[in-house]
Amino acid sequence: MIDNNEKLITLFDEVKLQAQILVPLINELRIELGKQKADELIGKVIRPYVRSVYHKIGERKTGEPFEKWGKVWDEIRPRIGNDVEREYIRNNDSGREYNVKRCRFAEFFKEIGEPELGKMLMCDFDYYIAEIGEPTVELTRTQTIMEGADHCDFCYRFNKE
Repeated sequence: MIDNNEKLITLFDEVKLQAQILVPLINELRIELGKQKADELIGKVIRPYVRSVYHKIGERKTGEPFEKWGKVWDEIRPRIGNDVEREYIRNNDSGREYNVKRCRFAEFFKEIGEPELGKMLMCDFDYYIAEIGEPTVELTRTQTIMEGADHCDFCYRFNKE
């Protein structure tokens, strides 16, 4: 439980702190194990951990899957703030489509030369949160800024039947 007087750390600042620990570790593992083996090991550890973080948030929420999905985003979105700039295409009862035009997370991870780490810590969590809303919520995304595209394309479909 967060005290109302307690200031939340932004998600951007949290991820930067994580990177300060993870990047030297990743670099050392790459020296010891080789890049491919080290990256596979890091992925095997980080992906399930990140997924569990968001699923634990979902477990604290009440309601049907769609409601839980919305409540998780309601908790996360203020921590993202203006670090991600979205342009909505559609936002109604059947779905939500938008493009991310600017992402400070992608800028940061590209700057430090670790976009794959950024993808694991940031981009993948969109799918983990969508899992909380299954089978009502389905996410499709074909590209991300983190992976070199000029924008991220999000398409959430809501099957409320």
